[in-house]
Amino acid sequence: MSARASYGAAGEPGHYLRRMSNASLARRGSRLRIPTNGPSDERATETLALGIGTVAFVLVALVALPVFRLQPAPIAGPNSAGQYSAIAGAIAAIVAFLAGRYLVRRPEAPVTWTRVLDVCALAFAHGVIALLSWTLLAVIFEQGFIGAEVFAIPLLALSGAIAAISAYIAFLSATHMDLSLLAIVLAVFLVQGVLASTLTASDPQWWEMNLSALGMTDDLSAFAFNLTLIVAGVLVTTLARYATAGMATANASGARSLRTCLIVIGVFLACVGIFKVDEFFWVHNSVAIGMVVAFAVAAVRITRWVPGLPQGFVLLGRLFIAIIVVLAVFFFTGYYTLTAVELVAGVLVFSWIILLLRGAAALQTDAADGALASPPPGR
Repeated sequence: MSARASYGAAGEPGHYLRRMSNASLARRGSRLRIPTNGPSDERATETLALGIGTVAFVLVALVALPVFRLQPAPIAGPNSAGQYSAIAGAIAAIVAFLAGRYLVRRPEAPVTWTRVLDVCALAFAHGVIALLSWTLLAVIFEQGFIGAEVFAIPLLALSGAIAAISAYIAFLSATHMDLSLLAIVLAVFLVQGVLASTLTASDPQWWEMNLSALGMTDDLSAFAFNLTLIVAGVLVTTLARYATAGMATANASGARSLRTCLIVIGVFLACVGIFKVDEFFWVHNSVAIGMVVAFAVAAVRITRWVPGLPQGFVLLGRLFIAIIVVLAVFFFTGYYTLTAVELVAGVLVFSWIILLLRGAAALQTDAADGALASPPPGR
């Protein structure tokens, strides 16, 4: 790729010009990723990712010098190599993701407040995933090397390598973001955020009340739980727009209805984190129930709104509704705790959303393939 080709249409530095045919653009238009024009573009993106990873390695290793003063540190815990590496990896992932979305993007893509909010939520999710993943790995290694310490030079190298890996993966995720990858990010972020809150909860018997009890206190665990729900809600509204924007359906109003239901789920999920159950009992419970109702409406009406989805997916959605109803009956009869019902219902709802993303991506790909296979008019 020439130096001139590495600039945007208006000569903006760092904005890669992606020249594509109309058919190729239609094929990838539904994606969140940057369209590429061939191996040279992919090599350029790979080179940038390696460069950002290298910068992250050097900076984090240099910062570790005054932090640890060339002294050994424990593997995990406070003031440990694992803690420093996890925090540095999270920061590197956030910065790299933002760089991937704004340094390498379509020059014609307008910057709106909704796009900025989407990108910030995705960047934060990547940071949290890096933070929790590296922290968990450090704890596991500490159990395998009880009493061991990390010496100074290995500490610099390991912390730099962790930051480099985090930045590299986050940058490539940003530049290749599509519906399938977004579904994976949402799932991993939700699981890790809720799991971290359960493991660090100040009240070990929180599960005897309900799942929302994790967010009732004023400690770090409650803050992490509520923030996880808020950011996850933003991510759901993001995927609602992108999943239905290029959805192959003859029913345009149906696509809008599905988008509305998904946005309602996302907004209500964020409200569950904003309004604590002990301070806003009725509001909290109302939005939680509304989220399930919106899911039920979408699962029942999906065949009319989006023709072409697999019949197995449609039946699975209705099966999920039946399971949630049965669990609710078990709760009201005193057989199940509310925590069990909330956990299972949450898993089913978000499993359905993730499967819907996969189905939407498949529909869009099939529609693009059909457009490419069709002969041009007049021939």
